[in-house]
Amino acid sequence: MALFSSLSEKLNHAFSKLKNRGALTELEIKEAMREVRIALLEADVNFNVVKNFIKTVSEKAIGETILKGLQSSQQVIKIVNDELIELMGSKHSKIEISDKPPTVIMMCGLQGAGKTTMCGKLATLMARDNKKTLLVAADIYRPAAIKQLQIVGEKVKTEVFEMGNTDPVKIAEEAVKYSIKQGIDVVIIDTAGRLQIDEVLMRELQNIRARVNPKEILLVVDSMLGQESVNVAGTFNSKLDITGVILTKLDGDTRGGAALSIRAICGKPIKFAGIGEKFTDIELFHPDRMASRILGMGDVLTLIEKAQTAYSEEEAAKIAKKMRTNSFDLNDYLKQLKDIKKMGNIAELMHMIPGASNALKGQNLNIDDKTIERNKAIVLSMTPDERSNPDIIKGSRRRRIAAGCGQSVQDVNRFLNQFEQSKTMMKQISSGSKFPFKMR
Repeated sequence: MALFSSLSEKLNHAFSKLKNRGALTELEIKEAMREVRIALLEADVNFNVVKNFIKTVSEKAIGETILKGLQSSQQVIKIVNDELIELMGSKHSKIEISDKPPTVIMMCGLQGAGKTTMCGKLATLMARDNKKTLLVAADIYRPAAIKQLQIVGEKVKTEVFEMGNTDPVKIAEEAVKYSIKQGIDVVIIDTAGRLQIDEVLMRELQNIRARVNPKEILLVVDSMLGQESVNVAGTFNSKLDITGVILTKLDGDTRGGAALSIRAICGKPIKFAGIGEKFTDIELFHPDRMASRILGMGDVLTLIEKAQTAYSEEEAAKIAKKMRTNSFDLNDYLKQLKDIKKMGNIAELMHMIPGASNALKGQNLNIDDKTIERNKAIVLSMTPDERSNPDIIKGSRRRRIAAGCGQSVQDVNRFLNQFEQSKTMMKQISSGSKFPFKMR
């Protein structure tokens, strides 16, 4: 499921009723706001947050400029967009780096929120900035918690500091001393979680904070908890004075309530979003980009950033040229399948392209991560000549390819048809015929 797809669909349905009209009446705006209110509540956004949001938007929308404007619906959508950005924090809030190393980051949250995995994701981000990171195993209670962090450390090529079942406060203190000696830039402390908040846990976290004075105290929250995640954030903030929030599982069947409520309730910024299971599946949380995605307007900047991690400028230019000249073959397609996996979930990527959802309607592409692996197997079963000249793949060749990859002839037929549709779509993208931007 695409990020906030249900909320996005309902909001766009509400705004569709305002399109192609000149001046809007106060009644028409109020009816649209009623639908927006229902959509937000169904997305599990906090009631008071929704109430204040609708009040602010309505007051700005029901003004002389809006009522008399020729593009009234666009102005209303702009007001909603601006208020969504304000609701989620106006601008991206970066990790604070200490003037003198190490920068200590204390990770906290309930058990099961994905805290340990998120430690690995943060370490991956730090590595991109050429920062040497140390992961600290301060959860001595959960079975195999230390081993899990060690496995994470191995996967992200980051050292893990552990002292067994020693006092967690002592572990954190010794880890910081060790990092100073070793010239480590960032220390990420994986603290204990609980199934629910209790005084013992909070006291321990407060003691760790007092002893190592972390630059950042980041609360990891499961976004699928909805409003309950907001309550969790409020409690942790009151006890620890957190510096920011990391939302996990935003790629799941989340309704969006946490992302739209947390900052308004606890006053602390959302700094990162977990969008998948891989250690690279972490995004800086940009309120303006998130608002754009919620309103179905895409997120080109994030898409470009993801593409830059997978493609060089020279490769991108070469691909664009092949798209324009319709010379994109199955060799190129195979390379694309391998490279695009680096960029993350395919469904999410498509929704970052403005207008992509509409352009894809009726084309039955249905591309997801599993489909990519199946398609890759089909292409790898072809001869070099067949990959360069897909038009020669007729009956007997299709049967041989199907047998070679363990799939049916129908699967091969479907793939080849989808490949032709993909070429058509890519040509449309490069020419700008169905999208509001052109690929140069």
